[in-house]
Amino acid sequence: MNSTGGHQLLMRDTFTMAFMKNFTVVLVWLLLSYINGSVVATFFRHQIFYEDPRYILFIHMVINDAVQLTVTIALFVVSYILYTISVGVCCFFVLVAVFTTRSTPVNLAGMAIERYVAICYPLRHAQICTVRRAYMLIAAIWLVSVLPDITDLFVTLATEPLSFFQTNVFCLRQNVFKDPVLLYKRQAFDGIYFSLVFLTLLCTYLRIVFAARALSTERTYANRATNTILLHGVQLLMCMLSYVSPSVEGILNIIFPGRILEIRFANYLIVYILPRFLSPIIYGVRDKKFRKYLRRYFVCSLTRIDTRVECKDEED
Repeated sequence: MNSTGGHQLLMRDTFTMAFMKNFTVVLVWLLLSYINGSVVATFFRHQIFYEDPRYILFIHMVINDAVQLTVTIALFVVSYILYTISVGVCCFFVLVAVFTTRSTPVNLAGMAIERYVAICYPLRHAQICTVRRAYMLIAAIWLVSVLPDITDLFVTLATEPLSFFQTNVFCLRQNVFKDPVLLYKRQAFDGIYFSLVFLTLLCTYLRIVFAARALSTERTYANRATNTILLHGVQLLMCMLSYVSPSVEGILNIIFPGRILEIRFANYLIVYILPRFLSPIIYGVRDKKFRKYLRRYFVCSLTRIDTRVECKDEED
């Protein structure tokens, strides 16, 4: 175990504080899992959604966020129960968390482009944005998300002895991927990566704003699209917090010495959990079509509980 991991193990919460923190994150996970599960069930129960590229990209992001949340909360709970786990297991969980975290911004960019095509090229939207291309985009999203960080594993395999993967560490990314070169590589890639996503969101937003001014009959529809992209921008900023959070933690630790555990927990809630609420809200609540079917899903669920009769879904 390196000094960083050992230092973190020395700083432990009291039993009461540890119980409250774990109870909070597990409760939030249960709540979000129920919401995400309802959204996913609503999607797959209605053919109108899984034949629409817009909702395919949306449900991909919901499932991706659910996996990311489950992995990060599992690591959080394990850090209190076991404190250390083997490097091999830690590598798997860290890479899954990194891949799912990194794919969200690219998915946001793809959804913004789809809205741009729908507003600016409505007559060609059905030809450009097809179900097949939506799945091709999802494959590209995972390729872009996986390739840059899978090299961390290859470099670690090449530079560390095999016995290293059998040792136990406090499961943090910097404790398993320790080569300094990897840090500079991640910083360079993250700068390019988020710049491209940000420029995509900015350009699509501006184009839709200009298109909304020129439209007379579809201005309300275009305005809703601009608001959606603005929310995507908020999601992107919240995703970017995960890359500046270590620096923020260091600054706050200097300002509030001796409060590193509280700072780290607040940072965890804000950076890794709070953004997961936005995806169901943007489409599950704001989108009229999806909201109608989601409401029907909840009504049918309550009907089954209260009357124990089957509630049949009706298609429009």
